[in-house]
Amino acid sequence: MANELTSRATDYAQWYNELILKGGLADYSAVRGCMVIKPYGYTLWENMRDVLDKMFKDTGHVNAYFPLFVPKSFLEKEEGHAEGFAKECAVVTHYRLKTDPNNKGKLMVDPDAKLEEELIVRPTSEAIIWNAYKDWIQSYRDLPLLINQWANVVRWEMRTRLFLRTAEFLWQEGHTAHATAEEAIEEAEKMLHVYGDFVENYMALPVIKGIKTPNERFAGALETYCIEALMQDGKALQAGTSHFLGQNFAKAFDVKYLTKENKQEFVWATSWGVSTRLIGALVMAHSDDQGLVIPPRIAPLQVVIVPIYKGPEQKALVDEKVNAIVAGLKANGISVKYDDSENTRPGWKFAEYELKGVPVRIAIGQKDIENGVVEVARRDTKEKQSVPAADLIEHVKFLMTDIQQNLYNRALAYRDSHITEVNSWEEFKQVLNEKGGFIAAHWDGTPETEDKIKEESKATIRCIPLNNQPEEGVCVFSGKPSKQRVLFAMAY
Repeated sequence: MANELTSRATDYAQWYNELILKGGLADYSAVRGCMVIKPYGYTLWENMRDVLDKMFKDTGHVNAYFPLFVPKSFLEKEEGHAEGFAKECAVVTHYRLKTDPNNKGKLMVDPDAKLEEELIVRPTSEAIIWNAYKDWIQSYRDLPLLINQWANVVRWEMRTRLFLRTAEFLWQEGHTAHATAEEAIEEAEKMLHVYGDFVENYMALPVIKGIKTPNERFAGALETYCIEALMQDGKALQAGTSHFLGQNFAKAFDVKYLTKENKQEFVWATSWGVSTRLIGALVMAHSDDQGLVIPPRIAPLQVVIVPIYKGPEQKALVDEKVNAIVAGLKANGISVKYDDSENTRPGWKFAEYELKGVPVRIAIGQKDIENGVVEVARRDTKEKQSVPAADLIEHVKFLMTDIQQNLYNRALAYRDSHITEVNSWEEFKQVLNEKGGFIAAHWDGTPETEDKIKEESKATIRCIPLNNQPEEGVCVFSGKPSKQRVLFAMAY
């Protein structure tokens, strides 16, 4: 069949790319490294966005929008930030084209239209936002300032992969200002837990919450909090980050507030974000060799109904029954499609909706109606059963919850079985090469050792878990004393 996929065991990367394309999530673009998000994939993003947006607003945040272009001088104001993003920046130098006098019909950059100051296409928005905050924040009455924006950003990646790493991607970025360091740290941790809640309860994907090492921190941050998830190939994926920025950006942009005691103080900052990379995480964590597997709580389409009939009389009978089912499902907040298109056979439709990961498929024909039943298939286990028509709505509501929980349990069992404690460098390399997953190992806490481990194994420290227990030991690489284990993994 045209939709047949390369198996995960044969070539995981090829399976992933084929599934994104054939599953209708995205397509390649004429612009190198960029992607077209197709309607099915964009609906999935909208569902994620809508849930997250409500979670942000429930925690006191409001949305705003800031310019796509950042003056180069703004980016330069915070040294660590500038250095961290310099290699990924797309730069606008001119504002006009003109017809090439030596080649009619072709366009060239107008040399007379050079910008006075070069503009950066935002790789992230701290610089442009903190320049605005300088005017917005005057006294303690203006704090905390809790703002989020939904936007696109550009990071000029050399090696790209659909959803996981593209030159342009969609995301949200929260940027908050606070009166004290304690409030800012509390905010950064709160948003990390919001992300964890979303990824676990809506994406059905267990995460480990932790902090990054200084080597892995966001450029310009004093602390980076992260959620790390494990994909089916044993590699980790950073699913979201939240940063405590200290006063770095406040000092760079001279953002001060008047305290209750009439003193001028610099404010304290956070930023936090998740992106369309979450769609890549969803695909790699749950899907199988037959196609996408999407958790019901964020699925673009939760139920599809396929009619089985011969001739217009049977079709009319099925239509009448299905119309009542559709109305009942919609009344219970369940998204449903009745696919009675005549250009494809039922078997083709079954395969197509399996490929697209629709959680529940219902088939109904004249014999089913006569027997008072419908056939219900669930995507996660591929189980089919005959369900009394009178019980259908309640059964589908049960399946929405059961499939969601089953996907989480399955991912959790895989993740937990792929966290391995090791106590030597040989054991570290063996587990990394033969099993993968997270490796819990002692590290001496130095960036030099961290760099050498990455250089020799390509594994990185994914995080120091928030709930880490102190444990005396020796570093697996250097043999020096260590006070705790950290989590290493190969990563996307």
